Amino acid sequence: MSYHQRMQEKVAILGARSNLRILALETSCDETAAAVVEDGRRVLSNVVYSQIDLHTLYGGVVPEIASRAHVEKVGPVAQLALSEAGLDMEALDAVAVTAGPGLVGALLVGVSYAKGLAFALDKPLIAVNHIEGHICANYLTWPELEPPFLCLVVSGGHSHLMRVEVDGRYRLIGCTQDDAAGEAFDKAARVLGLAYPGGPRLDALAEEGDAARFALPTPHTQGRYDYSFSGLKTAFINLTHQMKQKGQELPAADLAASFRRAVVDQLVDRAMLAAAELGETRLALAGGVAANRLLRRQLQAACDQRGMALYLPELKYCGDNAAMIGAAAFLRLKHGHVADMALNANPALRLV
Repeated sequence: MSYHQRMQEKVAILGARSNLRILALETSCDETAAAVVEDGRRVLSNVVYSQIDLHTLYGGVVPEIASRAHVEKVGPVAQLALSEAGLDMEALDAVAVTAGPGLVGALLVGVSYAKGLAFALDKPLIAVNHIEGHICANYLTWPELEPPFLCLVVSGGHSHLMRVEVDGRYRLIGCTQDDAAGEAFDKAARVLGLAYPGGPRLDALAEEGDAARFALPTPHTQGRYDYSFSGLKTAFINLTHQMKQKGQELPAADLAASFRRAVVDQLVDRAMLAAAELGETRLALAGGVAANRLLRRQLQAACDQRGMALYLPELKYCGDNAAMIGAAAFLRLKHGHVADMALNANPALRLV
């Protein structure tokens, strides 16, 4: 009997059990992370090795450097996650890993390590979509949350409005037509001379500025619930270039605040429009940009005004982490999904 056949039988048995413990790995970009999650909701450990110091010199993530760092750290980080959970490898029920989307070299490190570990332990291997992981981060903060609900996923590479269905499926309601919101924040931060990582630094600077000082355009999209940040980004770059050409000093805090408001207004407007027209009463936020202070405040205010329930993940679960991958893997396992040894990294993996 092949590994995959044995694991299909094991997953069928595990699906009816409780207290399932999954070791999850996340290496899609510049964080090497491992976590042990029980029943998809209880975090027993969550270890993240950040590579920020390695990439700051270059102003962004260098894929080759990221991959090499993952090779060095994935084993020790996984061991530390097991140690903090008070478990040995034999106590695990499954091994999970992010299979995509992300940087192909970085993904390959995690996938290769997880495949070897799962095969050696004769444990099921669960492949997880990184975007589903971000959505499932909400289950860690809100264990009572159950589908269906609307979820706004906003990160450096993705901006999606998804409906989370009860049967483990996802329905795309709207998405960016060009750049992601997080990428737009990072670009605006570089224009203002802020160090990497730019998005969080722009958010902090914007707290000190006047968001009404500069008027930036509101892009129009063909889809009612879609976003567009490319034109907004271009308008911001042109604004700063014109000021520099006139010899004016850039009022960085006001520029940051104005740009942040323009992005957040668009995100909140589309999410609320979709919720109203589709009859949704619950909204969750997910992704790295879910840590943005203005976005959290405006979504809360909008949901309060409409009598909607809003679910915000804890800040530690907004950025890339392995606990969210463990939460998603639990759902995959419950639906009988198990990977085989042919699993490969897929940098363009789609959720829907």
